[in-house]
Amino acid sequence: MMVQSDFNIKELNITEALTTQGFSFSLIVWNDEVNTFDWVIETLVEVCQHTFEQAEQCAMFIHFQGKYAVKNGDFETLKNMCTAITDRGIGATIEEIVNT
Repeated sequence: MMVQSDFNIKELNITEALTTQGFSFSLIVWNDEVNTFDWVIETLVEVCQHTFEQAEQCAMFIHFQGKYAVKNGDFETLKNMCTAITDRGIGATIEEIVNT
Protein backbone atom coordinates (compact mmCIF):
# COMPACT_ATOMS: atom_id res chain seq x y z
CA MET A 1 0.00 0.00 0.00
CA MET A 2 2.83 2.41 0.82
CA VAL A 3 4.39 1.94 -2.62
CA GLN A 4 1.14 2.96 -4.29
CA SER A 5 0.95 6.12 -2.16
CA ASP A 6 4.53 7.07 -3.03
CA PHE A 7 3.76 6.60 -6.73
CA ASN A 8 0.67 8.81 -6.53
CA ILE A 9 2.63 11.57 -4.81
CA LYS A 10 5.30 11.51 -7.49
CA GLU A 11 2.66 11.52 -10.22
CA LEU A 12 0.92 14.54 -8.70
CA ASN A 13 4.22 16.39 -8.40
CA ILE A 14 4.99 15.82 -12.08
CA THR A 15 1.49 16.99 -13.03
CA GLU A 16 1.82 20.08 -10.85
CA ALA A 17 5.21 20.87 -12.37
CA LEU A 18 3.84 20.60 -15.90
CA THR A 19 0.86 22.78 -15.03
CA THR A 20 2.85 25.49 -13.28
CA GLN A 21 5.27 25.69 -16.18
CA GLY A 22 2.39 26.08 -18.63
CA PHE A 23 2.88 22.71 -20.27
CA SER A 24 -0.80 21.90 -20.48
CA PHE A 25 -1.02 21.37 -24.25
CA SER A 26 0.54 18.98 -26.77
CA LEU A 27 1.36 19.62 -30.41
CA ILE A 28 0.23 16.54 -32.32
CA VAL A 29 1.57 15.74 -35.79
CA TRP A 30 -0.48 13.32 -37.88
CA ASN A 31 0.67 10.67 -40.34
CA ASP A 32 -0.34 10.90 -43.99
CA GLU A 33 0.54 9.25 -47.28
CA VAL A 34 1.84 12.46 -48.87
CA ASN A 35 4.77 13.86 -46.88
CA THR A 36 8.14 12.17 -46.81
CA PHE A 37 10.13 11.31 -43.70
CA ASP A 38 12.77 13.82 -44.79
CA TRP A 39 10.23 16.64 -45.05
CA VAL A 40 8.69 15.86 -41.65
CA ILE A 41 12.15 15.63 -40.05
CA GLU A 42 13.28 18.90 -41.62
CA THR A 43 10.08 20.59 -40.45
CA LEU A 44 10.44 19.36 -36.85
CA VAL A 45 14.06 20.53 -36.75
CA GLU A 46 13.21 23.99 -38.10
CA VAL A 47 9.86 24.61 -36.42
CA CYS A 48 10.15 22.74 -33.09
CA GLN A 49 13.92 23.16 -32.65
CA HIS A 50 14.39 19.37 -32.37
CA THR A 51 17.76 17.81 -32.98
CA PHE A 52 17.93 15.65 -36.08
CA GLU A 53 17.79 12.53 -33.89
CA GLN A 54 14.73 13.76 -31.97
CA ALA A 55 12.94 14.66 -35.20
CA GLU A 56 13.80 11.29 -36.74
CA GLN A 57 12.39 9.44 -33.71
CA CYS A 58 9.24 11.56 -33.79
CA ALA A 59 8.78 10.81 -37.50
CA MET A 60 9.01 7.07 -36.79
CA PHE A 61 6.39 7.34 -34.03
CA ILE A 62 4.14 9.41 -36.30
CA HIS A 63 4.46 6.83 -39.07
CA PHE A 64 3.79 3.76 -36.96
CA GLN A 65 1.27 5.17 -34.44
CA GLY A 66 -0.58 7.50 -36.81
CA LYS A 67 0.11 10.55 -34.67
CA TYR A 68 2.57 11.73 -32.05
CA ALA A 69 2.89 14.54 -29.52
CA VAL A 70 6.08 16.21 -30.78
CA LYS A 71 6.07 19.09 -28.28
CA ASN A 72 4.41 20.12 -25.01
CA GLY A 73 3.97 23.72 -23.95
CA ASP A 74 1.65 26.64 -23.55
CA PHE A 75 -1.11 27.16 -26.11
CA GLU A 76 0.26 30.35 -27.70
CA THR A 77 3.71 28.89 -28.36
CA LEU A 78 2.29 25.67 -29.79
CA LYS A 79 -0.27 27.57 -31.89
CA ASN A 80 2.53 29.31 -33.79
CA MET A 81 4.35 26.01 -34.30
CA CYS A 82 1.14 24.28 -35.39
CA THR A 83 0.50 26.98 -37.98
CA ALA A 84 4.07 26.73 -39.29
CA ILE A 85 3.74 22.95 -39.63
CA THR A 86 0.35 23.03 -41.34
CA ASP A 87 1.61 25.77 -43.68
CA ARG A 88 4.13 23.16 -44.87
CA GLY A 89 1.33 20.74 -45.72
CA ILE A 90 1.71 18.49 -42.68
CA GLY A 91 -1.31 17.74 -40.49
CA ALA A 92 -1.00 19.05 -36.95
CA THR A 93 -3.33 19.88 -34.09
CA ILE A 94 -3.12 21.05 -30.50
CA GLU A 95 -4.64 18.95 -27.75
CA GLU A 96 -5.10 19.84 -24.11
CA ILE A 97 -3.34 17.52 -21.67
CA VAL A 98 -6.09 16.20 -19.42
CA ASN A 99 -5.01 15.54 -15.83
CA THR A 100 -6.87 12.66 -14.26
